[in-house]
Amino acid sequence: MLNPTPSAIENLLVANRGEIALRVFRSCRDAGIGTVAVHSDADAGAPHVTSADAAVRLPGDSPADTYLRGDLIVKAATDAGADAVHPGYGFLSENAGFARAVLDAGLTWVGPSPEAIETMGSKVGSKRLMADAGVPVLPELDPAEVTEDDLPVLVKASAGGGGRGMRVVRELGELAEAVRGAGAEAASAFGDPTVFCERYLDTGRHIEVQVLADTHGTVWTVGERECSIQRRHQKVVEEAPSPLVDAAMRERLFAAARQATTAIGYVGAGTVEFLATGDGEFFFLEMNTRLQVEHPVTECTTGLDLVALQLTVAEGGRLPAEPPRPKGHAIEVRLYAETVTFEHGAASWQPQSGTMHRFEIPGVTAEFTVPRAYGLRLDSGVADGSVVGVHYDPMLAKVIAWAPERRAAARALAGALARARIHGVETNRDLLVNVLRQPEFLAGDTDTSFFDRHGLDTLAAPLADERAVRLSALAAALADAADNRARAVVLGGLPSGWRNVDSPPQRKTYTAGGSEYEVRYRFTRSGLWADGYDDVALVEAARERVVLEVAGVRRTFEIGRYPGLVGVNSPLGPVSLLPVPRFTDPDAVPAAGSLLAPMPGSVLRVAVSEGDTVRAGAPLLWLEAMKMEHRIAAPADGVVTELPVTVGQQVEQGAVLAVVTGTEERE
Repeated sequence: MLNPTPSAIENLLVANRGEIALRVFRSCRDAGIGTVAVHSDADAGAPHVTSADAAVRLPGDSPADTYLRGDLIVKAATDAGADAVHPGYGFLSENAGFARAVLDAGLTWVGPSPEAIETMGSKVGSKRLMADAGVPVLPELDPAEVTEDDLPVLVKASAGGGGRGMRVVRELGELAEAVRGAGAEAASAFGDPTVFCERYLDTGRHIEVQVLADTHGTVWTVGERECSIQRRHQKVVEEAPSPLVDAAMRERLFAAARQATTAIGYVGAGTVEFLATGDGEFFFLEMNTRLQVEHPVTECTTGLDLVALQLTVAEGGRLPAEPPRPKGHAIEVRLYAETVTFEHGAASWQPQSGTMHRFEIPGVTAEFTVPRAYGLRLDSGVADGSVVGVHYDPMLAKVIAWAPERRAAARALAGALARARIHGVETNRDLLVNVLRQPEFLAGDTDTSFFDRHGLDTLAAPLADERAVRLSALAAALADAADNRARAVVLGGLPSGWRNVDSPPQRKTYTAGGSEYEVRYRFTRSGLWADGYDDVALVEAARERVVLEVAGVRRTFEIGRYPGLVGVNSPLGPVSLLPVPRFTDPDAVPAAGSLLAPMPGSVLRVAVSEGDTVRAGAPLLWLEAMKMEHRIAAPADGVVTELPVTVGQQVEQGAVLAVVTGTEERE
């Protein structure tokens, strides 16, 4: 069932949030279409809300109470006078029931038919259909029938997407827990706990084809994208075209994508995803019946506005006979509010939350649209002052570089990210820059095991080395002194810390990356003296800018000062410093052995009780934050002496979850 009587769209509601809502609004504004936003209580002040012509509140914070409530969204559309609904991606974008509810309300649905969504929404059923249509597929496996010979396997949510509800299993004893965890995650994110298994290729390449079809029989295959660099099976770096695909393979990929699209009578924008091997063999994975997060790389290389084309198709319009030929190379990175931590030799991705004090990417030439010429594009859901919460996906923005060739795109993108001022929320920025500069990435060797092969301890290493951090700490201390001097009522012209007689130096202490940096300095008749900085001279200092001469080379440091945080940017690398107060309250210091919540979240499960003896690395409990499960493990062998949390309890970042006391400490 398509839109029964297509008509011109005058006022459109986006059933989503963040950067995808802003992206759709951009195309609507260009077309003269009115816009309506919906928002949870947590998103009341978000950029997508303030940029819309109208906004409707969805009471609550969690996705289940807000963005997954199709009935509330349809009511919001009718109440606001919208005549069409665009689902964006995620949430209800691939929910056939929601599409039907939109159509039943007499609204235009900007997407494929509910029947097509339903058909491709079941990954089990869709793979069978694709096999019948002649599209190569990996056979599905029933989790109950998996044997040692089948390993490794990928446990996958039938209704999943975005990397959620997926687990790799390499040992048969891990299968049951993987099925349970994937099912729980899928139920939370999509409302359907059904999972299946398929053979897992350790070194596969994730290749996808953008398709677009109208109601008049025209089907476009609009280039391919490579999305092989992933974490938790969620894409991190995407590019078009794929460095793997040659002309012959492209022809076969496009033919398979057309077969998949026509087999279900698909209409609208969609993506046919394949898992490819290094020798050019490929297998159907799934079809995403919506716009993809990574659609900007296709837009940049083709010059198309895919959202505008979605609107054209929804209005019953015709596509030209052939899409434009691609030009140049585009690379997109997803900037996430998350960090990589290492416990007991294992890497863990931890989402972050807080206030984004400053968000500035230098050199951006276009936002939410294709640059007029080769350049940088930014699709961001945050701005200065945005609050990053724990209820939704931790993606903050997408940064895209479009250049004549691949290496130029990678260099431009890495340079912009390295210079970006991102203050207030920790991100994966350093990881992205290191990936873009990695020799194997530049050579196009980007399979799905990229992170495992190169090691996250290397790829996630800070851009600023120890020397850069020390210089940044000195610059921060001097900027603080300059600020104090500028605000001084009496003798404001004297340098801070200046004395006419010998006196103890000024002291300022910061922490960065778990290490402490103490800066001891004073101003003398001959200039700056700083302990341990013998080759450093001060050129100038202001509250937001410090210039140092280091071993005869001038270095400029830009300073951002906020409550409890100093962000320092320089060509040596970005540094976040936490000022250490001169005096601390002993009662505020957690007891030895305390496990603190790495992010705000909800206690999902508890595996131990007070008095239990545990080994280092043993799971104690699980937190749910940003729709992901996060395991909290014992830091060392010992006894659980305190367990102040219960299942379902909301905890803030830094809250004590448990205390594990070592045997020697107990004695």
